[in-house]
Amino acid sequence: MRIQKIIYWVATALLCALMLYSASFYFLETDTVKGLFESYNYPTYIVIPLAIAKVLGVVMILWRRNAWLTSWAYAGFFFDIVLAFFAHQQAGKDTTTTLIALIFLLISFFFGKTVRA
Repeated sequence: MRIQKIIYWVATALLCALMLYSASFYFLETDTVKGLFESYNYPTYIVIPLAIAKVLGVVMILWRRNAWLTSWAYAGFFFDIVLAFFAHQQAGKDTTTTLIALIFLLISFFFGKTVRA
Protein backbone atom coordinates (compact mmCIF):
# COMPACT_ATOMS: atom_id res chain seq x y z
CA MET A 1 0.00 0.00 0.00
CA ARG A 2 2.87 2.36 0.75
CA ILE A 3 4.36 2.04 -2.76
CA GLN A 4 0.93 2.76 -4.26
CA LYS A 5 0.70 5.93 -2.20
CA ILE A 6 4.15 7.03 -3.38
CA ILE A 7 3.23 6.35 -7.01
CA TYR A 8 -0.01 8.28 -6.55
CA TRP A 9 1.68 11.33 -5.03
CA VAL A 10 4.53 11.40 -7.57
CA ALA A 11 2.12 11.19 -10.52
CA THR A 12 -0.24 13.73 -8.95
CA ALA A 13 2.60 16.16 -8.20
CA LEU A 14 3.94 15.89 -11.74
CA LEU A 15 0.46 16.31 -13.24
CA CYS A 16 -0.22 19.36 -11.08
CA ALA A 17 3.19 20.83 -11.92
CA LEU A 18 2.48 20.44 -15.65
CA MET A 19 -0.95 22.05 -15.30
CA LEU A 20 0.37 24.93 -13.19
CA TYR A 21 3.21 25.49 -15.65
CA SER A 22 0.68 25.57 -18.48
CA ALA A 23 -1.60 27.97 -16.58
CA SER A 24 1.29 30.28 -15.71
CA PHE A 25 2.33 30.33 -19.37
CA TYR A 26 -1.25 31.26 -20.30
CA PHE A 27 -1.24 34.10 -17.75
CA LEU A 28 2.25 35.45 -18.43
CA GLU A 29 2.46 34.95 -22.21
CA THR A 30 -1.17 35.54 -23.15
CA ASP A 31 -0.42 37.00 -26.58
CA THR A 32 1.83 34.07 -27.49
CA VAL A 33 -0.80 31.57 -26.36
CA LYS A 34 -3.50 33.43 -28.29
CA GLY A 35 -1.32 33.13 -31.39
CA LEU A 36 -0.97 29.39 -30.80
CA PHE A 37 -4.72 29.05 -30.31
CA GLU A 38 -5.32 30.91 -33.57
CA SER A 39 -2.93 28.57 -35.39
CA TYR A 40 -4.93 25.61 -34.01
CA ASN A 41 -8.21 27.29 -35.02
CA TYR A 42 -9.33 27.55 -31.38
CA PRO A 43 -11.08 30.68 -30.09
CA THR A 44 -8.71 33.01 -28.26
CA TYR A 45 -11.23 34.22 -25.69
CA ILE A 46 -10.89 30.94 -23.76
CA VAL A 47 -7.19 31.40 -22.91
CA ILE A 48 -7.61 33.11 -19.53
CA PRO A 49 -10.72 31.12 -18.44
CA LEU A 50 -8.84 27.93 -19.32
CA ALA A 51 -5.86 29.04 -17.22
CA ILE A 52 -8.18 29.78 -14.29
CA ALA A 53 -9.85 26.37 -14.72
CA LYS A 54 -6.45 24.66 -14.66
CA VAL A 55 -5.51 26.36 -11.39
CA LEU A 56 -8.87 25.46 -9.84
CA GLY A 57 -8.50 21.88 -11.09
CA VAL A 58 -5.12 21.57 -9.39
CA VAL A 59 -6.61 22.89 -6.15
CA MET A 60 -9.45 20.35 -6.30
CA ILE A 61 -7.15 17.42 -7.07
CA LEU A 62 -4.82 18.27 -4.20
CA TRP A 63 -7.63 19.12 -1.77
CA ARG A 64 -9.62 15.90 -2.39
CA ARG A 65 -12.37 16.75 0.12
CA ASN A 66 -15.21 16.57 -2.36
CA ALA A 67 -15.12 13.42 -4.51
CA TRP A 68 -17.58 14.86 -7.03
CA LEU A 69 -15.53 18.01 -7.69
CA THR A 70 -12.30 16.01 -7.75
CA SER A 71 -13.77 13.74 -10.42
CA TRP A 72 -14.81 16.78 -12.45
CA ALA A 73 -11.30 18.20 -12.15
CA TYR A 74 -9.84 14.95 -13.49
CA ALA A 75 -12.43 14.93 -16.29
CA GLY A 76 -11.58 18.52 -17.21
CA PHE A 77 -7.88 17.73 -17.32
CA PHE A 78 -8.58 14.63 -19.40
CA PHE A 79 -10.51 16.60 -22.02
CA ASP A 80 -7.92 19.39 -21.99
CA ILE A 81 -5.07 16.94 -22.56
CA VAL A 82 -6.88 14.93 -25.25
CA LEU A 83 -7.88 18.08 -27.14
CA ALA A 84 -4.32 19.41 -26.82
CA PHE A 85 -2.97 16.13 -28.19
CA PHE A 86 -5.16 16.29 -31.30
CA ALA A 87 -4.52 20.02 -31.79
CA HIS A 88 -0.77 19.46 -31.66
CA GLN A 89 -1.01 16.42 -33.92
CA GLN A 90 -3.07 18.27 -36.55
CA ALA A 91 -0.61 21.17 -36.47
CA GLY A 92 2.33 18.81 -36.93
CA LYS A 93 3.79 19.63 -33.51
CA ASP A 94 5.37 17.30 -30.96
CA THR A 95 2.78 15.42 -28.87
CA THR A 96 5.18 13.91 -26.33
CA THR A 97 4.27 16.30 -23.51
CA THR A 98 0.56 15.66 -23.93
CA LEU A 99 1.11 11.90 -23.83
CA ILE A 100 3.22 12.22 -20.69
CA ALA A 101 0.53 14.40 -19.10
CA LEU A 102 -2.09 11.79 -19.99
CA ILE A 103 -0.02 9.05 -18.36
CA PHE A 104 0.37 11.14 -15.17
CA LEU A 105 -3.36 11.86 -15.20
CA LEU A 106 -4.36 8.21 -15.55
CA ILE A 107 -1.93 7.03 -12.89
CA SER A 108 -3.06 9.76 -10.49
CA PHE A 109 -6.74 9.06 -11.11
CA PHE A 110 -6.63 5.28 -10.76
CA PHE A 111 -4.17 5.18 -7.87
CA GLY A 112 -6.19 7.91 -6.16
CA LYS A 113 -9.20 5.58 -6.24
CA THR A 114 -7.31 2.81 -4.41
CA VAL A 115 -5.23 4.92 -2.02
CA ARG A 116 -6.79 7.17 0.60
CA ALA A 117 -4.53 10.18 0.21
